[in-house]
Amino acid sequence: MSKMMKTAIVILNWNGRKMLEQYLPRIVASAKDMAEVIVADNASTDDSVSFLQEHFPSVRLIVLQKNYGFAEGYNQALRQVDAEYYVLLNSDVEVTERWLQPLVTYMDEHPRVAACQPKLLSVFNRQSFEYAGACGGFIDRMGYPFCRGRLFDTVETDSGQYDQPCEVMWATGACLFIRSKDYWEAGALDGRFFAHNEEIDLCWRIRMNGRSIVCLPESVVYHVGGGTLPKSNSRKTYLNFRNNLTMLYKNLPDSELHGVMRWRWFLDYLAAWQTLVLNRNWGDFLAIYRARRDFRRWKKDFSADRKQIQSRRTVERVPERKNYSLLWQYYAHRRRTFAEMP
Repeated sequence: MSKMMKTAIVILNWNGRKMLEQYLPRIVASAKDMAEVIVADNASTDDSVSFLQEHFPSVRLIVLQKNYGFAEGYNQALRQVDAEYYVLLNSDVEVTERWLQPLVTYMDEHPRVAACQPKLLSVFNRQSFEYAGACGGFIDRMGYPFCRGRLFDTVETDSGQYDQPCEVMWATGACLFIRSKDYWEAGALDGRFFAHNEEIDLCWRIRMNGRSIVCLPESVVYHVGGGTLPKSNSRKTYLNFRNNLTMLYKNLPDSELHGVMRWRWFLDYLAAWQTLVLNRNWGDFLAIYRARRDFRRWKKDFSADRKQIQSRRTVERVPERKNYSLLWQYYAHRRRTFAEMP
């Protein structure tokens, strides 16, 4: 029986055998004597499990009985992991030699910090930030996520402009380093989301509890992105809109809930018609309509969650949730970088 490691790197896999073959060897090498590497398999139908058993016998394998999705898949797996720190790491992340050490050291030295993330760069353009997390995440007044290094579809080249550590609103689920205690005390990932926005929802709850989240650019990883669902996939559009609305319903303070939701009704339908008229994209048009319909149908299922979250909050308004409209800044003022934001 090997000694229990303080840090557990947990990779949730679904039909990702090729990604594991490409990126797992470096993860295992970088984790030596620092972390246990675990792969939780979300009922893959490819040969992921047999591949791991044959080629990576030192990697602990958790086999889930069905595809729970990203959020509940991690919840199911992490219940079986005993560690002070979890690292939720996508299977399509290429780590660098010393990516882990700065994260562990910082968390050891800053007990008020609940979670952190490295700088995410793109595997395909290694001088560019990666869409999914870049250099730490924020949301605007209407709930639209953005990052240091990425506003909507505008992704910046990394020239060291965001190389200082920074408190952020959310850390990317592509590489989320989090204290296990904070993970469970905040209520874990919301399994009903299946995928998309679940890490933002969790981080928002953590911030409302008075805990901090930080991006540490000294640690660098490279991310493929869109490994399971490509960015243009209408299923992804559906999940992003439905889950984002649900996240807002759960977490917005009472004083803002109705105003923001009225604006989002208008903005979401505007986005739907824009995709149809300008892009002739029937898939995304229908996905946004379905997302709003399904949000209305299941909103009542989250009323108890909302009540509990609002009663437990110790911070009325999270400062990393910006008070401006990203849409207005981006399209009206043509501000294309995080540094240009108010």
